[in-house]
Amino acid sequence: MPTYAYRCRVCEESFELQRPMSESSAPASCPEGHDDTVKLLTTVALTGSAQAPAPAGGCCGGACGCG
Repeated sequence: MPTYAYRCRVCEESFELQRPMSESSAPASCPEGHDDTVKLLTTVALTGSAQAPAPAGGCCGGACGCG
C-alpha cells in the first residue's frame, strides 16, 4: 500500500498515511485533528547499482566493422 506525505497548514506538522491509491486524493486530518492539510509531492529513491550491459563486438557494437 502506498505511503503519502501531508503537511498541516494549521500546526505545520508533516505526517504520512498509508492508504490505497483510490483514496490518494481523499482529505486527510493531521494527528492533532486539523483538517486543513495539503498532500506533498514526494520522490522515490532507488538504491542499488543498475548497470546497462556492455555492447558486444567492439567499441561501437560491431555493426560498422571497427571491432
